Amino acid sequence: MTASGTFGYGLEFADFVNLEDIGGIIVKGTTLYPREGNPYPRMAETPQGMLNCVGLQNKGVDYFCKYIYPQIEGIGTNMIVNVSGSCCEDYAECAARIGELEHIPAIELNISCPNVKEGGMAFGVTPQGAESVVKAVREAYRKTLIVKLSPNVTDIAEIARSVEAAGADAVSLINTLMGMAIDIEKRRPVLSISTGGLSGPAVKPVALRMVWQVAKAVRIPVVGLGGIMNAADAIEFMLAGATAIEIGTANFIDPAITVKVARGIDEYLERHGYASVQDIIGRLEA
Repeated sequence: MTASGTFGYGLEFADFVNLEDIGGIIVKGTTLYPREGNPYPRMAETPQGMLNCVGLQNKGVDYFCKYIYPQIEGIGTNMIVNVSGSCCEDYAECAARIGELEHIPAIELNISCPNVKEGGMAFGVTPQGAESVVKAVREAYRKTLIVKLSPNVTDIAEIARSVEAAGADAVSLINTLMGMAIDIEKRRPVLSISTGGLSGPAVKPVALRMVWQVAKAVRIPVVGLGGIMNAADAIEFMLAGATAIEIGTANFIDPAITVKVARGIDEYLERHGYASVQDIIGRLEA
């Protein structure tokens, strides 16, 4: 699948890749109300990765339903919407409206957002916060619910167990790690809000470790992401326990990377005599 925020609504990549060759497209973050995002500059290159503080810029769920959905509902793959919010009620209402769209089979819940009613702490950094937002959405949304976990926590397995108990059908991880870059000549942060989310190859070892831990801690499927740049990276995540993977930052380098990774996985399976990708999921010998 493609990771939210790195593949637009899929339409932007149609000239480069057959969208129906991709297992799923997770469209950019959608909120109940329109968001302008953060001021520029909001992206910065780093060694082996990138920082971003785009700030979930989007035109809101009603715009998505009226103008974007009609353009993507006929694409022959799983079109999944990433849902964000600033309080449980906003998450639930946004999810409910997307739940009415026939050809959107699932949502991915971004719980790395700050909870404005609780002083700005991200929902996903405590079991209680994560559980509260997942419960609220589960009551309002009946289709497949994937919860995207924040890595900026002490014990990600504990968070995963809490969202499983609250009704999540699957978890995806990891979201970006918090980081920053500094312009030494100006003595100022490069990003407009000082910090941003780090993604790309640099985060892969952390993501891989967390996927391995979570896969052992929950019974629901785990979707792995974080620094996947090629088929070998994807296979590592599957061996660690991921039943599916998402590709994010690599889309900016090669817009056809998703299908290349899928072919690479097939070649690996054939070379090792495996009948199915199921034969390698969670088969790490450790």
